[in-house]
Order: sequence, then structure tokens, then C-alpha cells
Amino acid sequence: MAVWQLAQELELGPVNGSARLRAALAEVADGVRSSAEADLRSLIKRERLPMPIFNAQLSIGGELLAIPDAWWPEAGVAVEVDSREWHFSPRDWEETLARHARMTAQGILVLHIPPRRVRVAGKEVAGEIRAALASSHGRRLSHIVTRPA
Repeated sequence: MAVWQLAQELELGPVNGSARLRAALAEVADGVRSSAEADLRSLIKRERLPMPIFNAQLSIGGELLAIPDAWWPEAGVAVEVDSREWHFSPRDWEETLARHARMTAQGILVLHIPPRRVRVAGKEVAGEIRAALASSHGRRLSHIVTRPA
């Protein structure tokens, strides 16, 4: 069943007791794929930052460049929420560095943030994201094609 079908079915059902399901469905509809990304989305909303595209496929000339956790195409800023669990093995760490290098080489400003910092230092993380967005000076990377998740 597609996300829109679940949303439609949820709208037809009772409202009482469905708040968590509705919140989770809204996260999935926005492209969020993990609890760490959901925490980032909540932080972005709470701190009134511009809403990014979550898990957008970035490509150049039809070739996949990367799928960052959060992407602000109008600023050329990407955020990766990197947990030890998913990035700590030598191979995963190397893949993370290679993805970062590919994005940076194309002019993308990449911020790496551990999930714990999103939860315990949210104001600081929001400030870093805000500063990165402000530092873009209207940089739009038109050679990068963005496809939502």
C-alpha cells in the first residue's frame, strides 16, 4: 500500500488515538526513513528552519551523486545524520567519506551530525544549519538534479 493510500485510509478512520500514527505517516510522506531523521525533522520544525527535502536523490548527468538525509537545493547544503551503528565499520566509514567527497567536489556544503547531538544539543545544531544556509549567499547548484525520495 502506498503512503497516500495509508493517509487516505487514516483520514477515514477515527481521530482518537491516532496522533502517533499520523505523525509517523507525515514523516514518511516527507521522505524521512529513520528515527534519527525524524528527530532532525522535528528539530528543523521546532527551530523554524526552512524545510529540506529528505533523502532526495542528487544526480549529475543522469548519474547518482548521493542521497543525503536532508537537502536544501536553494542553498546547496546537505545534512547527514551519521550514527556509529551505520557508519562505524571500515567499509561503511569509507563509503561515508567517499559520498562526502563527491558532494563537496560538486560545491555542496555537507554537515555531519551524530543523532545524539540532534537530541541533546538541538539549539547548537540548528544554529550550525542556520549558519550554513546563510553562508550559501544564494548559491544554487543548477548542475545537480534533485529528485525527491
